[in-house]
Amino acid sequence: MYRGNHNEDRFFRDSRREASFQKGNLKYVILDLIKDKARHGYDIIRELEIQSHGFYKPSPGVIYPTLQMLEEMGYAKSAEQEGKRIYTITEEGLRFLSEQSNIADGVRNRMKRSWNFQNAGKMAAAMKECLDLEILIGRALYNIDEDRAERIRGILSETYGKINAVIRE
Repeated sequence: MYRGNHNEDRFFRDSRREASFQKGNLKYVILDLIKDKARHGYDIIRELEIQSHGFYKPSPGVIYPTLQMLEEMGYAKSAEQEGKRIYTITEEGLRFLSEQSNIADGVRNRMKRSWNFQNAGKMAAAMKECLDLEILIGRALYNIDEDRAERIRGILSETYGKINAVIRE
């Protein structure tokens, strides 16, 4: 019986907050956004939430350190404007994006595939099913014997494994 590593799969438990990017790939997305338009951190957060149809909203604790790193690498620069730190891409950042275009294009393509409206609607329906299941189990929690509780746990564990396998395909 599958017993998923729930710490390893933390991403799947809270997809609205956790990144759907492989480690280090968010920098390409941010550089792309500031290439098109000077932006402050919360504008980047808002734009990513819009592009993902609400499925991904990065926290300031993810965006601001990445912006700082890009600035330290010389790929972005910032200036104070109307009380906000506004970021723009540098020539070195443009060169980096160009040199890494295969990775940047791959990240963009995964975003488009994952965040298209058609997928968003289907995943929202799946998430509603999960919520309905949580409510059903919660209602039965105190009125169920140990044997049935163990059978339900087994079904959930098996289902988790199957869903995890589909996600990782």
